[in-house]
Amino acid sequence: MKIAFIGLGNMGGGMAANLVKAGHEVIAFDLSEAALAHAEEAGCSRATSTAAAVASADAVVSMLPAGKHVDMVYGNEVFGSAASGALFLDCSTIDVATARKVIAAAASKGFEMVDAPVSGGIAAAAGGTLTFMVGGTDSAFERARPILSAMGKAVIHAGSAGNGQAAKICNNMLLGATMVATCEAFALAEKIGLDPQIFYDISSVSSGQSWSMTSYCPLPGIGPQSPADNNYQGGFATALMLKDLKLATQAAHAVDASVPMGNAAEALYQMLASAGEGGRDFSAIIEMLRGK
Repeated sequence: MKIAFIGLGNMGGGMAANLVKAGHEVIAFDLSEAALAHAEEAGCSRATSTAAAVASADAVVSMLPAGKHVDMVYGNEVFGSAASGALFLDCSTIDVATARKVIAAAASKGFEMVDAPVSGGIAAAAGGTLTFMVGGTDSAFERARPILSAMGKAVIHAGSAGNGQAAKICNNMLLGATMVATCEAFALAEKIGLDPQIFYDISSVSSGQSWSMTSYCPLPGIGPQSPADNNYQGGFATALMLKDLKLATQAAHAVDASVPMGNAAEALYQMLASAGEGGRDFSAIIEMLRGK
């Protein structure tokens, strides 16, 4: 299949490379020359613009920074240049309203489209082990499934258009809040005088167990290897967690949902990012909570 890939950042570059490994012909475009060069090294063909990339593609995959970019790229370049019958898959993490708006616009022009945000981070993007949460019609989902499966370990239909984004922001709000709680518990245990390893050994098999503790422990040398063991480098950047928390709390406000823990997590991650830590893994919030 001929697939156009738009947006070759830390996530998109690895995803495009996995489509090549799966045997697809990938035509790539990004505003970054370095990103394009890396895509070429991975076996992608270089396009001179978004319009040129999508012109002869059977499917278009996009991985863009925010809703305004998705709206602009599809509205200004993809819709008017894509071949009839092309399938669109937007894997960006954006607000639900924009996802639904762009998918509705695609449908009005005769195209099928899904929103398919991801969970897993940079390493999973490179390794082809992402989880995709997909919103769209049954028909669009079935067309998208084999493409997404080439880039991930799990492809789950979340329902109608925009529901992939809804699942993503709800999941990451839960992750952000549980990581803060995990970090608070470790910090408290330490101040009380409980050895962190002993606390981990107890809590990881007790009612306080969570993914944030047993799969992504925020303290170095405890539990499976995590970004904490690399000075909180790599993994899922604080700035990206903050972006997702803002999307979640904005969505909650729009539907009058009460999310006090989500609001608190957003405020704490805003403090961490404002302290210049936006590029470090989100589990680095334990250092702020420990007063370091």
